Amino acid sequence: MIIITGAAGFIGSCMVQYLNEQDFENIVLVDKFRSAEKEPNWKFKKYKYLVDRELLLEWLDENKKIKIDLVIHLGARTDTTEFDYNIHKELNEEYSQDVWNYCTANNIPLIYASSAATYGNGDLGYDDDDRMLNDLKPLNPYGVSKNEFDKWAVQQFNAPPFWTGLKFFNVYGPNEYHKGRMASVIFHSSKQIEATNCVKLFKSYKPEFKDGEQLRDFIYVKDIIKVIYWLASEMLDAKWSAEKNGIYNLGTGKARTFNDLVKATFAALDREPNITYIDMPGDLINTYQYFTEASMLKLKHAGYEEAFISLEEGVNDYIRNYLREKKYY
Repeated sequence: MIIITGAAGFIGSCMVQYLNEQDFENIVLVDKFRSAEKEPNWKFKKYKYLVDRELLLEWLDENKKIKIDLVIHLGARTDTTEFDYNIHKELNEEYSQDVWNYCTANNIPLIYASSAATYGNGDLGYDDDDRMLNDLKPLNPYGVSKNEFDKWAVQQFNAPPFWTGLKFFNVYGPNEYHKGRMASVIFHSSKQIEATNCVKLFKSYKPEFKDGEQLRDFIYVKDIIKVIYWLASEMLDAKWSAEKNGIYNLGTGKARTFNDLVKATFAALDREPNITYIDMPGDLINTYQYFTEASMLKLKHAGYEEAFISLEEGVNDYIRNYLREKKYY
């Protein structure tokens, strides 16, 4: 029996679908199911129990006879433009601490979502060494809240038997339709192309980067869920060890430019590239990341050996098989 928080969201709903594809249905779906904001596609998933996020601890207390074998904690407030830190603190720190403490008390393995936003402007690099957490300076309240929980987690003497925090880099793929401004650049670029046959990218304000040559580590959501499934299998089969517990990057390990991304988007839509460069909003100029690239050695040394989907392959699959028809994974 696996609990998945954030099960109605982008990555969570893909995770549930992937588990269903592996013939796994003993799942407790946790999200804001009492809210009109819930993702509409959750109802098509195969699952055992449906629990509202605010009632999770109460539900667990009332259903102690149900043996939980693993928790995949993907639920979070992910809006980087939300500057009320109290909201991030409640959902990304305090709620996560509650989940952690439950797993610890009941000897349950835990996999949770952190974020590459914890790295800030990247001045200290992108090395997922747990000892660097105190030195990181995230650029927004969301990143701060994720880093605060990471720091709290590695300091705990009492912990789940097996646990990992995964720093997601720039994730894209099906089921992100509801995310609005927080949806991927690919999602927004495809809409621009269909509407205007053109994509607008921010100009560069650093001489070492040409316009559109800013770099990101873009990772397809299908790779995210494959890694989580591998980790879950390792933990459930007792192939994981406490020595491997900690924070892990989850990107491809290969940065690509926004020009590359947009060209792949045009190709998937069977159109010729047409890119224009626009001024960056003033409030972004001093906080904009020009380069992100995950160091993936730690995950590799932990035993994960599968290759990651290339940007061109991922974008092509996403647009042709999902975005064009607004299909869910």
